Amino acid sequence: MPALACCVDAAPPGYAAFFAREGSHAASVPFSSTTTATTAAAIENSNPSDTLWTPSLSAALYRIDAWGQPYFSVNHSGNISVRPYGSGTLPHQEIDLLKVVKKVSDPKSVGGLGLQLPLIVRLPDVLKNRLESLQSAFDSAVQSQGYGAYYQGLYPVKCNQDRFVVEDIVRFGSPFRFGLEAGSKPELLLAMSCLCKGSPEALLVCNGFKDAEYISLALLARKLALNTVIVLEQEEELDLVIDLSQRLGVRPVIGVRAKLRTRHSGHFGSTSGEKGKFGLTTTQILSVVRKLEHAGMLHCLQLLHFHIGSQIPSTSLLQDGVAEAAQIYCELVRLGANMRVIDIGGGLGIDYDGSKSGDSDISVAYGLEEYAAAVVTAVRYICDRKAVKHPVLCSESGRAIVSHHSILIFEAISSGASSAPAMDGLVLPEDARSDYLNLQNAVISGEYETCLVYVDQLKQRCVEQFKEGSLGIEQLAAVDGICDLVTKAIGASDPVRTYNVNLSVFTSIPDFWGIGQLFPIVPIHKLDERPGVRGVLSDLTCDSDGKIDKFIGGESSLPLHELEGNGGSGGGAKYYLGMFLGGAYEEALGGVHNLFGGPSVVRVSQSDGPHSFAVTRAVPGPSCGDVLRVMQHEPELMFDTLKHRAEEFCGPEHSDSGSDDGHGTANAALASSLARSFHNMPYLVSCSLTAINNSGFYHCNEDEYNAAVQPGAAEDEQWSYCCA
Repeated sequence: MPALACCVDAAPPGYAAFFAREGSHAASVPFSSTTTATTAAAIENSNPSDTLWTPSLSAALYRIDAWGQPYFSVNHSGNISVRPYGSGTLPHQEIDLLKVVKKVSDPKSVGGLGLQLPLIVRLPDVLKNRLESLQSAFDSAVQSQGYGAYYQGLYPVKCNQDRFVVEDIVRFGSPFRFGLEAGSKPELLLAMSCLCKGSPEALLVCNGFKDAEYISLALLARKLALNTVIVLEQEEELDLVIDLSQRLGVRPVIGVRAKLRTRHSGHFGSTSGEKGKFGLTTTQILSVVRKLEHAGMLHCLQLLHFHIGSQIPSTSLLQDGVAEAAQIYCELVRLGANMRVIDIGGGLGIDYDGSKSGDSDISVAYGLEEYAAAVVTAVRYICDRKAVKHPVLCSESGRAIVSHHSILIFEAISSGASSAPAMDGLVLPEDARSDYLNLQNAVISGEYETCLVYVDQLKQRCVEQFKEGSLGIEQLAAVDGICDLVTKAIGASDPVRTYNVNLSVFTSIPDFWGIGQLFPIVPIHKLDERPGVRGVLSDLTCDSDGKIDKFIGGESSLPLHELEGNGGSGGGAKYYLGMFLGGAYEEALGGVHNLFGGPSVVRVSQSDGPHSFAVTRAVPGPSCGDVLRVMQHEPELMFDTLKHRAEEFCGPEHSDSGSDDGHGTANAALASSLARSFHNMPYLVSCSLTAINNSGFYHCNEDEYNAAVQPGAAEDEQWSYCCA
């Protein structure tokens, strides 16, 4: 039995003696520490004798070449590289993601920005390339098929309402009339403001349920010369549009959202079909036409909108839906409406796992070119058959536009690797000794299945004795240790470790918790080394759901590297992980569970400088005070309460020295510590706690501490909570 045929001397301290104490087989007890080390060969089904590992092997292992193309790759240093211009990126233009993280998180004293992780890295060059690629795909389809109109896209701001993301999209999309879609009053205000700097031909499409204030705001947008379309989600909205437009003296442009029969069966298909949440039935659409005709406003009906659902898996399903909508469009033309635009909604999917599968909620079986060609083909065919002029084509492809441009970076702070307890001098009770001897004999005989039976029996008996009080905790730990050694030696133990990460799943990856959405998660460095273990990720929250234990490729664990010095929290080398393709929805949906706020954010553009990038904007994450305000607390008053409490309970009468000078120093230190706590982010600070001062407060060395707290805060700002 090669797995167990090892010398007793190789076992952890005390285990050989523990076995020698019992019975006559002590000399051949086969426990070895070498069997407890998990190897990458056992994990990844590769040749154990092959010690060579290359970045290309990591790219294949983590499927980076599949889901990451054309924006992400592994460079020769084993780090993730960003290709900001997609396939058009030159080698010297690639951005080393690890260098970005180090620049952002290193202390200011060594040239860094001193921001704390977790961190969102935004890449506006990637965002621009996504817009241009989408436009190019439709332009090519229009030209190759002789289509009689053009494509102009819309960005649904609900995907990511961040000011700089929306402003970038308007600026990058202005040359090809790219517009915005809003689904609420604040989103409409945002879109109106941003489009003032966009193309005058850009559409502002108003979706969502509407009241009089929403409709009045949309009509005001038309007065401001914004190309606004009010899309009816409910038939009742039309009465408000007619009434308010007449009062305000504004001629509205109206669209209808059709509730198609076409639907897909995946998670994201619930918004489609006859029972879908949004849109009008054919009966309701006819009623809208009659009302508009009666009001003398049928010429105002110009746009047809529909939405099959997000992540449309295949172009065949897409064409079915587009063809059905094109038929409705042609019928509206026949009924006298002044139709001009078909808005096909969202649905352009992202291949999160690189499988290019049409049978998955996290993948799609097409690219941008196939998607555009399918849309143009379906509309052209129906309109030509009905002799209807080709409409302008719009899509609301938010997920496809913003997903790639944002990367969430976080670090593993420790791992759950267990160590065997010492066993010297420990003796099992008499009634547990027979179970132990049976296990020992099974081990020596190489009877693996029998070993597992006796492991269970021994552990169960010892747990019962521990509950009764006849077994001490040291003995129970020793039994657990020996059982773990046996199961590891015969390959029956669970090799998956828990990596604790400085992150809140609920705040930064809410779709994983809420709907089981999977994103690619990859170490951003060490990819020139073989990953030695498999792990799941556990976040900082006090919630059992705060973990990531499902990964792309149907995996329940992730290949990871050993933490050096137990990671950043133990003073060892930091181990960074990145979540990719999460630029849509995650920031907007994230909450403040356990009062963990959002990450720090940096904006990184390609530069021809020595590091190939420039950080053009850096914003620290919300502080403890910020997240407390979200829940209606008042940090200034909280600080004042705690400061007075300190003066009451930490006065000279509570001090060993009784000195007034010592009392003043202690109170100042306490106030400073409290103020910093309100100002800092809620996440763990990755520095070594080097000392406890005389007042009882932990502190790091100065450079490490200053790197961990919010950057740019002057001393008076750090003390702002001291003001009554």
